Amino acid sequence: MSRVGKLPIAIPQGVTVEIKDSVCTVKGSKGTLTQTLRPEVKVEVNGNEVIVSRFDDEKLSKSYHGLTRQLVANMIKGVHDGYSKVLIINGVGYRAEVKGSVLTLNLGYSTVIEYMIPEGITITSDGQNKLTVSGISKERVGQVAAEIRSLRGPEPYKGKGIKYETENIRRKVGKSGGKK
Repeated sequence: MSRVGKLPIAIPQGVTVEIKDSVCTVKGSKGTLTQTLRPEVKVEVNGNEVIVSRFDDEKLSKSYHGLTRQLVANMIKGVHDGYSKVLIINGVGYRAEVKGSVLTLNLGYSTVIEYMIPEGITITSDGQNKLTVSGISKERVGQVAAEIRSLRGPEPYKGKGIKYETENIRRKVGKSGGKK
């Protein structure tokens, strides 16, 4: 039995979960998310909790058991609380600004980068060097944060670039550090 898959998912107050024709729909105060379910697993709503089970002990079924449970749990948490990632911009002259649905980034290139903010995602800037990406879908928030980070990833010598707030960059000494 999957250790993750066998755990029941508690449904918080104000969140509704519907399963119909192998599609799971979760509605909450922040919005609605849907997920197509695999035929190897069965998802049931019992009172105020969701239970995910599998039909057989095939390897593929075991794989999808824990995955499906975690996807449904992420959907429930997303429509109830939401997800957010914080990005830090380091570097002289590096800055970001949000104007409507466009994120304008100055990252040391000869041109200014304009990133179109996808629907369902909100980006706020706390000052010029801190961005907060938030939304109800964990997958979309992570994808947008990764796309923004990839525009100028952190470099190991001076630490310039875009990094996650919790990320730890291993610094290198450089040329003069090895000489005596």
